[in-house]
Amino acid sequence: MAGSEGPLKGVKVLDLSRILAGPTCTQLLGDLGATVIKIENPATGGDDTRQWGPPYVEDTDGNRSDLSAYFMAANRNKKSVAIDITTSEGQSEIRRLASHADILIENFKPGGLAKYGLDYETLSKDLPGLVYCSISGYGQTGPNSAKPGYDLMAQGYGGIMSLTGEPEGAPMKVGVGIADVMCGMYASVGILAALRHRDLTGEGQQIDLALVDAQIAWLINEGVNYLTSGSVPQRRGNGHPNIVPYDVYETADGHVILAVGNDSQFRRFCGYIGLPELADDPRFATNPARLQNRDALNVVLRPAMQKVDTSSAINALEELKVPVGPVQSLDQVFGTEQVAARQMQIAMQADPGEVQLIGNPLKLSRTPVTYRTAPPGFGADTRAVLDAENPFED
Repeated sequence: MAGSEGPLKGVKVLDLSRILAGPTCTQLLGDLGATVIKIENPATGGDDTRQWGPPYVEDTDGNRSDLSAYFMAANRNKKSVAIDITTSEGQSEIRRLASHADILIENFKPGGLAKYGLDYETLSKDLPGLVYCSISGYGQTGPNSAKPGYDLMAQGYGGIMSLTGEPEGAPMKVGVGIADVMCGMYASVGILAALRHRDLTGEGQQIDLALVDAQIAWLINEGVNYLTSGSVPQRRGNGHPNIVPYDVYETADGHVILAVGNDSQFRRFCGYIGLPELADDPRFATNPARLQNRDALNVVLRPAMQKVDTSSAINALEELKVPVGPVQSLDQVFGTEQVAARQMQIAMQADPGEVQLIGNPLKLSRTPVTYRTAPPGFGADTRAVLDAENPFED
């Protein structure tokens, strides 16, 4: 197949990031064909997430490897090189690697690399075409720029926790590090845009990306709801701020998701639950009316849904073209034919043995993603990379 090694084949990435935001970005670039050299600190045993377990991959003798599940989630298609950047030798090695790279990505505190001569201002003097992406908690500027940044803090500061959780409950973070992950997605877009500019003009640049900025950006409709109305949104559990009914409803044997997006769907739904009169009730006949009378409607809907079983409700409402779906646990998710068909679970061969990973969702018809190397052991590629005349050779 044309482009079978990926659309970014030949792009060289020097990855000085750790934890999740930066590694999410560089794994995506690697999946798309880029060669990624991941720099890890020998004084700490590498990326912090190598120690974020259990679970870990074990070898055939049951010994724990340095591949935690957390680390593996964002570090395939990379070479691991152990370099101590606090030493003059380590700094020289980073500068040599950067001279071969198209992209450098780092997530040190603002100014943290300047004392090693590895900041953008210093490197760009000799490497004007380098695309240099800096990820930090609050960005390179502003009164909070010196503060550390972690996913939970970004979710709190950026407002998403105030919108997540039950109405009378505590503010709640999202169940995964979504601020980090989305920051990595924005980093990928910014890097590719800067790379396009570099390819056209020869001019590199620095990308200044903050966890908090990225998190504020994906407040989307709730953020603009506030900016438009001046009213601070409240937590609604699984309810939607602008659509009703759009929620999780208890059934006789579990739960279902209803996502009734228009009035005709609502009418068909009311017929299914045996309450067709609701569709003509002026309190509920239109979405704005349902939104205004959310609580009154749910007083009627919740008991009605508790009388039906989950599979029957899903089958019947799908037949009626009313958006409905299950709430699945992860064993159910990865056991579905859909996941298998879409290759969202993949197997790769790592040094300790076969590992199971989550697949890349991008399905490119001409230049598909590739899974070339499993997440590496700490420093596994140090000698091969540092001894090579061209360190980014595959």
